[in-house]
Amino acid sequence: MPRVLFFVGADWYFWSHRLTIARAARDAGYEVLVLTHVDRFGESMRQEGFTVVPIEFVRGFGSFFYELKAFLAVARAYRRVRPDLVHQVSPKCILYGSLAARLSGVRVLVNTLPGLGYLFTSRQWRSRLLRPFVTNAFRLLLAGRHTRVIVQNPDDRKDLARRRVVPERNLVLIRGSGVDTARFAPSPEPPSPVLFALVSRMLEGKGISEFVEAARILRETGAAARFVLVGGPDSQNPDSLKPEQLEAWNGEGFIEWWGKRDDVERVWAAAHVAVLPSYDEGIPKSLLEAAACGRPIVATDIPGCREIVRDGENGLLIPPRDAPALAVAMKRLIADAALRQSLGRRGREIVLAEFSDAIVAEKTMEVYRALLGSVPAAPAATPR
Repeated sequence: MPRVLFFVGADWYFWSHRLTIARAARDAGYEVLVLTHVDRFGESMRQEGFTVVPIEFVRGFGSFFYELKAFLAVARAYRRVRPDLVHQVSPKCILYGSLAARLSGVRVLVNTLPGLGYLFTSRQWRSRLLRPFVTNAFRLLLAGRHTRVIVQNPDDRKDLARRRVVPERNLVLIRGSGVDTARFAPSPEPPSPVLFALVSRMLEGKGISEFVEAARILRETGAAARFVLVGGPDSQNPDSLKPEQLEAWNGEGFIEWWGKRDDVERVWAAAHVAVLPSYDEGIPKSLLEAAACGRPIVATDIPGCREIVRDGENGLLIPPRDAPALAVAMKRLIADAALRQSLGRRGREIVLAEFSDAIVAEKTMEVYRALLGSVPAAPAATPR
């Protein structure tokens, strides 16, 4: 039975973004293992039949000695487990995992880059310092014959190929992480006033400041609407907003901060419109879930967002970092209930046709089968 090891920095991210693919691998007859920092979902993963391989790991970069210790732990795990295929998610996991695979004899690597991420897009000095190192390491580590890199939108694929970070032959386009269209199902619009919801981690790069500023503009014009932030800060991401800032906005009375929620489908049932004025995305899962629930979307015209949002068809696209333009789009949807409903219906149709979790899982299984069919079975695992 082929062994597939998922290497994901945090168990909550595996549970929200990779669970469907892991289930598909299990149901196809693979033994599924998950190498991750275990916090909340360890027992849930075991109940799914997955073997959990705990590791101390943070998604950001710490001191040299901490990172060396983390890398050595990854290398030991790969050497002990001896997977037939490793599926690595996020730049840091791809970097450490690919090097560990070379040292431990793991031959088949599938890597998912869900957007180019903070490291590749941030303007902060630390990211700019690390970027050339990571780029050159990727060029060396991701060129193998049995390596594939999954990207979520055509712009990222084109950019990685153009910059020669990954050979074009190793790039695979699979749009998004999928969405459970049974769990995220349409419901009637709630009563007025119109509620705009931004669901994400509370990162500056998600355009949260622009959302707050647009809400302030609309409040000053007397618009009847509510503006809700749903999600928590991310202490491991340098781009994270401070809880004090979120609480201060909440205290001003026109922004509601609901914090992190596990029942996101209920959030969309309570909302009229989804908003995500992000600066960089792969394909945002929160927008897929909102569209599956029949909610119209206002998002920035950037790679990733424009994969799911077709301007005037299922949502409205606005320029990034432009709070006044965001306010104009939101005001338009406040005034036009028929437009909200037509955009929402079309969003559900698009998700069913192109972005369901079954589609994403099957495309990923095709990558697994093609790669595993090209190499002999790995040696037996060391007893754990």
